[in-house]
Amino acid sequence: MQTILRSKTKEVKIDAHSAFVIIGEKINPTGRKKLAAALQEGNLEYVKEIAANQVAAGADLLDVNVGVPGLDDVAMLPRVVQMLSENFDLPLCLDTPNPQALEAAMRVAPGKVLVNSVNGEEKSLAAVLPIVKAYDAAVIGLTMDDNGIPNDPETRTAIAGKILERAAKLGIPPENVVIDPLVLTVGADSKAAWVTLQTIELVRREFGVNINIGASNVSFGLPERDVVNQAFLALAIQAGATCAITDPMKYGLFIKATDLLLGRDNYAAKYIKYFKAHPKEEPAKPA
Repeated sequence: MQTILRSKTKEVKIDAHSAFVIIGEKINPTGRKKLAAALQEGNLEYVKEIAANQVAAGADLLDVNVGVPGLDDVAMLPRVVQMLSENFDLPLCLDTPNPQALEAAMRVAPGKVLVNSVNGEEKSLAAVLPIVKAYDAAVIGLTMDDNGIPNDPETRTAIAGKILERAAKLGIPPENVVIDPLVLTVGADSKAAWVTLQTIELVRREFGVNINIGASNVSFGLPERDVVNQAFLALAIQAGATCAITDPMKYGLFIKATDLLLGRDNYAAKYIKYFKAHPKEEPAKPA
């Protein structure tokens, strides 16, 4: 099953047989004081710089979140979307819990966007899915509902089914719903990643839809977080995940290597091309 997203001229396909799709996570002010300050000041040049770095590192999409307390996101999100669309030709992932901001951004976004996100809560389904349908977008469906995030893969899979069913009733096809099975930190629950991996396998088996993951939560509070994130990414891709909201600067080459090992890169062409385009800096020699 293919989920197809578009910018002005570029098309990105998410499916189980193609290269893993990287959604750049850096345009998100959560935990990033400099970006939060820039958004409050209306300094879009810094946002543009962050976007340029992610595009150069191989991002296929850009996640766009302007969630700063007190900021008018209904005004700011479309401003940022318009700036990004004018300067970068790749699809966008609109990341907001505010339906009004989402719809305002959809009006100015070219092509076909990915919405981040809807979940199994009745309030979320009622607010987000009609906007997704109206603008022929795709949407990430989070496997949580009014009771929170379940601790077992079967219940998470059932929530995925609920989201797909409600989307279908509005005429949103399954290829336009990308399920996110959610992952919590293994520092607090050693089974957290296992539950997510099992959910990926169940969702793929039962519904055949594309799967998104956010890798960074899994390592929260642990040393050498990048090592844990990379291990989880590899396991998730093997289980059936097809895209991730992640850091292309840190994990771009690693993801290309994973694609290579899974037989998705003939003669290592994409891996070698990426490596040549992103050479590692040589360590400074002592004077």
